Amino acid sequence: MNETVGAPLAETMNRLWTKFLPQMVERVTTLQRAAERAANGTLDAAEQQTASSDAHKLAGVLGTFGLQEGTELAREAENLYTGPLNDPATISARLAQIAEQLQKIIASRS
Repeated sequence: MNETVGAPLAETMNRLWTKFLPQMVERVTTLQRAAERAANGTLDAAEQQTASSDAHKLAGVLGTFGLQEGTELAREAENLYTGPLNDPATISARLAQIAEQLQKIIASRS
């Protein structure tokens, strides 16, 4: 890609990042809250579905910006939220860890 095309594309991607950043941060917050509620046994089915949906959306948007690690982590969270939380302590600890890592990945791109 030559500089004539690359600079406008980079600028556009940066504008899109800025536009979607608040949504990404909110989705990570949703994942953090859901992990906390799963840990104390108060995560209901609707919240679990919302967390799964938000993780799915994060996977897509992070992939769009080339953040493959973030995409993989978000997919893992989506899969965990989609299934039964049979071992809440272990699963919620992993979900909290994923949310923290996603937060760092997003912050490092900002």
